[in-house]
Amino acid sequence: MYVPPHFHEIRPDEIAAIIETAPLACIVAQTGKGLVANHIPLLAAPDGTLIGHVALANDMHRLIADGQEVLAIFRGEDAYVSPNFYPSKAEHHRHVPTWNYQVVHAYGAISFQHDDHAKRAAVGLLTRKHERRLNGTQAWRMADAPADYLQQMLNGIVAFRIALRRTLAKSKLSQNREPRDYLGTIAGLKASGYQAMAERMAKRLPGED
Repeated sequence: MYVPPHFHEIRPDEIAAIIETAPLACIVAQTGKGLVANHIPLLAAPDGTLIGHVALANDMHRLIADGQEVLAIFRGEDAYVSPNFYPSKAEHHRHVPTWNYQVVHAYGAISFQHDDHAKRAAVGLLTRKHERRLNGTQAWRMADAPADYLQQMLNGIVAFRIALRRTLAKSKLSQNREPRDYLGTIAGLKASGYQAMAERMAKRLPGED
């Protein structure tokens, strides 16, 4: 990934936030059949690994060898940026359209887990996190499902963990613009319905941390 110095995201908290708020990762790997890519929700565990699971019918766990390096791509907020957002445009018109976005590339060794304990842990951790966020005290729990049905579902998946070796993150948020154009971009994004991206940019303003 091309990362100019002014867009290089090195803040651990921000990298973690991108992964947290955009958990549907694209996992890319080279295999004997060429490149494969799968879109899978991942959870960052306290030990630094990424946890997920795939369908047993998904050839991913057969095509990718245990211990092989994979790339997990987390794409955060993104938005089109029009030159019309910049106040300075009226003075010299030396602007072109661009795109703002945040992304994390996480590289690590994947290991697949077929045992019942690992599969229950993967499903339990992922569902607990997302159910609590969505439904609060009414969150769905694995115990809500009939035991035989749940076991049938678990028999149809393969759990995995990715032991991270490095991450490369990029926050392209108009950091290369002069202050008035930066503020103009925030206002333009809000007016265009890109509230989340505007908020990400606003957090970078002095006094907003």
